[in-house]
Amino acid sequence: MNTAFKALSDPTRRRVLELLKQGPRSAGELADQFDVSKSTMSAHFAILREADLVMSEKQGKSVVYQLKMTVLEDALLGFARAFGWELTPTQTSEDKT
Repeated sequence: MNTAFKALSDPTRRRVLELLKQGPRSAGELADQFDVSKSTMSAHFAILREADLVMSEKQGKSVVYQLKMTVLEDALLGFARAFGWELTPTQTSEDKT
């Protein structure tokens, strides 16, 4: 859970996850959304892979990233449980209150 929250602590990485929520994208497509160098984006991708929040697959000359939603859900549920909230993956924040 710590590596997932470390990965989520950066706004660029959170935005990458938001983009991947719409479906798989290549590293180039993702990088084009940010005003940073390709090497900086590569470091962000590595942190997201390390946290197991995304998976990557080489397709020809491109690397395609895909969101691993279950890992993200598990991290968020673990965090909620640490504060005594018992949620299920399909329960929304409105349901909790």
